[in-house]
Amino acid sequence: MTIVEWRDQALLFSTDPALLDIDLIHRFLSEDSYWVPGIARELVATGIANSLCFGVYSEGAQIAFARVVTDYVGVGYLADVFVIAERRGQGISKRLMQFVLAHPQLQRLRRFMLATLDAHGLYAQFGFTTLAAPDRFMERFDAEALLRR
Repeated sequence: MTIVEWRDQALLFSTDPALLDIDLIHRFLSEDSYWVPGIARELVATGIANSLCFGVYSEGAQIAFARVVTDYVGVGYLADVFVIAERRGQGISKRLMQFVLAHPQLQRLRRFMLATLDAHGLYAQFGFTTLAAPDRFMERFDAEALLRR
């Protein structure tokens, strides 16, 4: 995998997995997210290992994260996007989305999807819309899946 980096003001945007702060990511997802509260650290690490991950860093500390689950051809699923509370309201999520969507390996995706409870306005700015054909999509949701050992 080729590492992609971009500097914007004092921030470093990077896909280098060695820079990821797994403890910070786990803490945010397990304690502050609405989508995977209580998720185990090993599950977060597994998700990261099997995804294209994007980190944002300020003075060497991670301040934002996103990951894309993809086959790099037909489909991508954007997940676990966050900016730490102290850095919100500074446009970091918009710049993170620009970085994600500019990634060279994601340029041929036919369908790029995500799920959100409260950030529709952010994602709409980047071309995300409601499903064009919702009658064609199905899901198998298991709320207890992350609790199994």
